[in-house]
Amino acid sequence: MHFKTAQGADVPEIGLGTYTLLGKECKNTVLNALYIGYRHIDTAQIYQNEKEIGEALQISGVEREDIFLTTKVWYTNLDHDDVLQSAENSLRLLKTPYIDLLLIHWPNKQHPLEQTLEAMLSLRDQGKVLNIGVSNFPLEMARQVIEDLRIPIFTNQVEYHPFLGQFDLLDLSYENDFIVTAYSPLAKGEVFNDATLIEIASEYGKSPGQIALRWLIEQENVIVIPKATSSDHLRENIELYDFELSDEHFDQIDQLDKSRRMSNPSFAPDWNS
Repeated sequence: MHFKTAQGADVPEIGLGTYTLLGKECKNTVLNALYIGYRHIDTAQIYQNEKEIGEALQISGVEREDIFLTTKVWYTNLDHDDVLQSAENSLRLLKTPYIDLLLIHWPNKQHPLEQTLEAMLSLRDQGKVLNIGVSNFPLEMARQVIEDLRIPIFTNQVEYHPFLGQFDLLDLSYENDFIVTAYSPLAKGEVFNDATLIEIASEYGKSPGQIALRWLIEQENVIVIPKATSSDHLRENIELYDFELSDEHFDQIDQLDKSRRMSNPSFAPDWNS
């Protein structure tokens, strides 16, 4: 397992995303992933699968301290007391005394950010949460947390793949010692249809998905959380360490159009703010 480090804490740079995984499929997928060697599991309250993930962690035989577990507070639960209650619910469902990383899932200007973060810091002080961070925060909003409120975040989890750039956010991460977590790193399957990625993959004997993931993790401060359910895809997504992209191929992927956003719900922030 390979790690990235921020604020003195290590996180496996390849994790399992669990969005849309429910019930028995979720439980079995997490168990299988842990058996294969995953040690980083990402979930959220809104995914409605924390209970199944907690059951999988309990019966997996993997020591709790060897797993990096992330969950997120939904954007309607960001009042101070709601954050505390939501976290307690997650701890109960996940059957764990602590969460490695708790995130604000989406920003919501109807709830004062200071109150939300104050509650999260309180949870950290109590040892119920080891690290705190944000998700889907545009550059300037992330800068507000770090520079104006002076609250260090462990990560900003954002959509990041060969067709959507996060280079300005990466620059901010270098300056402030936080991780950029790439969700939808396979662009919801679109990487498998791109001619450039297909051509590069053929030269390495790899899949376009592996090329996309390798491009991401070769960037300093970037980790990835691809979703997969089959054993073949779970293995494929983690078998990235027997090759490196040449500078030429890395630059080719850099030059792909970076304006294709796949996740943009009605409550999303202004991405240019």
